[in-house]
Amino acid sequence: MNSSLHPLLTVNNLSKYYGDLRACDRISFTLYPGQVLGIIGESGSGKSTLLDSIAGHVCVETGDISYCDRDNNLINLRTLSEPRRRRLMKTEWGFVRQNPRDGLRMTVTAGANIGERLLDVGQRHYGNIRIETLHWLSEVEIPHNRIDNFPSTFSGGMQQRLQLARILVTRPRIVLMDEPTGGLDVSVQARLLDLMRSLVRTLNLSVILVTHRLLAQRLMVMQNGQVVEAGLTDQVLDDPHHSYTQQLVNATLFP
Repeated sequence: MNSSLHPLLTVNNLSKYYGDLRACDRISFTLYPGQVLGIIGESGSGKSTLLDSIAGHVCVETGDISYCDRDNNLINLRTLSEPRRRRLMKTEWGFVRQNPRDGLRMTVTAGANIGERLLDVGQRHYGNIRIETLHWLSEVEIPHNRIDNFPSTFSGGMQQRLQLARILVTRPRIVLMDEPTGGLDVSVQARLLDLMRSLVRTLNLSVILVTHRLLAQRLMVMQNGQVVEAGLTDQVLDDPHHSYTQQLVNATLFP
């Protein structure tokens, strides 16, 4: 990551409340091209709400979210129309759900899950779509002979890899990942993390990732909707300054 580059994403004073609950409270950070930012904290600290707020899945009370698109235009995501936001999420952004069933269409085949995202961005040549679909099945280590199988016939780990293929087929620039290995067996988690690490590096993805500090270059520690510590991953883990971060590190409450 070249720190001299302009930020890809800038979040400034973002706040989201549910009644008196501070789900996100005045959160600010920048994300640069090729950077992986990890967010850690106990359940209920506001991590998932932050991702949903950035993606526009929930409305926030205050704050600005700006994004520099492929054409180098600075976009205010909070004022973006819903059709343009959806278009952006299909082209330049991706969102990996913890439960892959929430990110897949379970009633269509594996191939259709990948191919329809290409249709959404205007590709119409069936042969090219099939070639690209087979390529991405290979990229996520799914055999080509499973292209016509339904996701319900896949294991949890394979469903998560299919969700990755569905998202990455349009070469997004930013991917938001909400505990992508949650609920998977340890051995399956390790394999998926290795795959994600390889794809992030190969595609030069910018990623905001809840929980998995093993992939992250930088970390933000959240507690009660606030960022209590942030910095380079090794620095935060080796020399935590905030008492809450110290408790997390000592208790190894995150992977």
